[in-house]
Amino acid sequence: MDFLKWVLAIYTLSTFLATPIVSISILNKQELANISANFLNLAKSPKLFDWVVKIRRTIHENPELGFEEFETSKLIRNELDKMEIYYKYPVAVTGVVGYIGNGKPPFVALRADMDALPIQEEVEWEHKSKIPGKMHSCGHDGHVAMLLGAAKILQEQRDDLQGTVLLVFQPAEEGGGGAKKMLESGILDNVDAIFGLHVSVNSPIGTVASSSGPIMAGSGFFDAVIKGKGGHAAIPQNTIDPILAASNIIVSLQHLVSREADPLDSQVVTVAKFKGGGAFNVIPDSVTIGGTFRAYSKESFTQLKQRIVEVITRQAAVQRCNATVDFDTTNRPFYPVTVNNKALHEHFRNVAGQMLGIDKIIEKKPTMGTEDFSFFAEAFPGYFYVLGMVDETQGRFESGHSPFYRVNEDVLPYGVALHASLATTYLLEHRLKSTTQDQSVHDEL
Repeated sequence: MDFLKWVLAIYTLSTFLATPIVSISILNKQELANISANFLNLAKSPKLFDWVVKIRRTIHENPELGFEEFETSKLIRNELDKMEIYYKYPVAVTGVVGYIGNGKPPFVALRADMDALPIQEEVEWEHKSKIPGKMHSCGHDGHVAMLLGAAKILQEQRDDLQGTVLLVFQPAEEGGGGAKKMLESGILDNVDAIFGLHVSVNSPIGTVASSSGPIMAGSGFFDAVIKGKGGHAAIPQNTIDPILAASNIIVSLQHLVSREADPLDSQVVTVAKFKGGGAFNVIPDSVTIGGTFRAYSKESFTQLKQRIVEVITRQAAVQRCNATVDFDTTNRPFYPVTVNNKALHEHFRNVAGQMLGIDKIIEKKPTMGTEDFSFFAEAFPGYFYVLGMVDETQGRFESGHSPFYRVNEDVLPYGVALHASLATTYLLEHRLKSTTQDQSVHDEL
């Protein structure tokens, strides 16, 4: 790791010559390019690449759902043990947090989600899921493998790191709010910044996509039970029809966006579940509906939640029914808006631009999808980006949550190198800032 020692030597000299200030950018383009290029070369080396691929395939064969990632967590801990990386476990049931560096600030975190989905894999290949009804159909197996690859590189130059890198292996991204539970554990209280990535089937391999500010919506789920009075379909006058009431409710819920929301303020209300009745000629006693709502600000989200309750209960009353609404935030927490920190956006553009070329950085358009990385980014500065993996020579890549989902393993070195580069350069850039802070912060190691 002579390239990092060289950069560190320049930095050390600059700290003696420069007047202390709160923060300072000490890496010029050539220094940044050297760090980025060397990390990418290391990540692409046959030995490391083959190891990362093997890790990814092992995890893919043994998928585990949210908060059930015990074997995945065991694999991670075994690899960290081999690398002699200190870690804490369990965090939020199955999570693992590793530490590389001097144990002192600044603290920069790198996150990988671990959980699979309840989907039967339909891709026929040597490393197909061995667990019926479960599959890594969103790339989290690749995310874990990339972070472990970055850990291997970072551990090799741990003595030169100007702070501490936290390796955050997170459970239950797919709806379980694993990030929220990790935050509640307090283990990330001293983190200064966090980076996260996701492989993408929407952009070519060798490219990255992201932007500053809000990039994904906040979201929540709701269930509602509409109760009426059942009876025979031939004598509807003796019943109170909950199916009719539920139908009116669903139509009215769509008006919340089309007639109440500012057209420039993106919002979505979707009813995707409707359960009621079991016979063609019997009106049931009750109907259950459920869905999701999404918005791009806390204010809009709160307003939407309130109006969903009002519309469901009042429309039910108009149809002589009773209705109850349950958001079940204990099992399905509301997700905040995912907001990328402006300063980290510039840092990312500098690092990715030097590694891949500035023309390989794509401006990511905001989407109404959600990501529980948002919990981290709400607690401290965060940055989330997507890593393109499309290669037309390898055929069509299906979108996430498809039983035909595949990961282009050629993308793995890019994730490894970006993880390592973003963390290393962040620590170099922020070392001076950390020396001016209150020294009461405890030593993580």
